[in-house]
Amino acid sequence: MKIIYKNEDNSIGIITPTIEALDLYSIEAIAKKDVPYGLLYKIVEDDVIPNDRTFRNAWTIDDAELTDGVGGELNTFEELA
Repeated sequence: MKIIYKNEDNSIGIITPTIEALDLYSIEAIAKKDVPYGLLYKIVEDDVIPNDRTFRNAWTIDDAELTDGVGGELNTFEELA
């Protein structure tokens, strides 16, 4: 699974959590901590991300699709406790 979000410059950010991170924390917690503050995000399956990176800078996503949360809700994972 991956976390996608739109940066303030409209480029697409992609976070790929490691297996080790996912063993410790939920992907939702990772998104809340690692997506930049105030940016909407979506958690997607790996196959949603195009394999062809030729036009990667042209990738777009509609804000309406970024429905899973807002980044920056956690500063550290300790806040989960």
